Amino acid sequence: MSTPTDADQNVSDVRQVFDRWLKAVQTRNLEGVTDGHDDDIVMFDVADPPQLNGIDEYRDIWEHFFPWFGPKGIFEPSDLAIVAGDSVAFSHCLIRCIGSTPSEVEKPIRLTMCYQKIDGEWVIAHEHHSVAWELED
Repeated sequence: MSTPTDADQNVSDVRQVFDRWLKAVQTRNLEGVTDGHDDDIVMFDVADPPQLNGIDEYRDIWEHFFPWFGPKGIFEPSDLAIVAGDSVAFSHCLIRCIGSTPSEVEKPIRLTMCYQKIDGEWVIAHEHHSVAWELED
């Protein structure tokens, strides 16, 4: 039986950060969503504004998301992949995201998160949420 490497441990630690963030989104826990983020986070989002800078703007966008998401919204990841080095890491996945309004159209959201190890702790330094554009013939 092999012992875990530092790389394996880094992937595991980043996965824990991702899982805490995901649970906070799914339970509409604003403090949990913003916890574990760098104060200088940059986020590229699906909704306007397309770029958010800093933890206060990041918090604001989630305050607006949760009412749309409502009590019956769906936020489920698939195909999560994590790559981690000693001080930086990234993850990417697809998110099935549906608001609680019956007329909502489901579109997969692409999510990429970048992490940085600061003072021995992994924090989310960047998020990029996007939706594929449909090209017309």
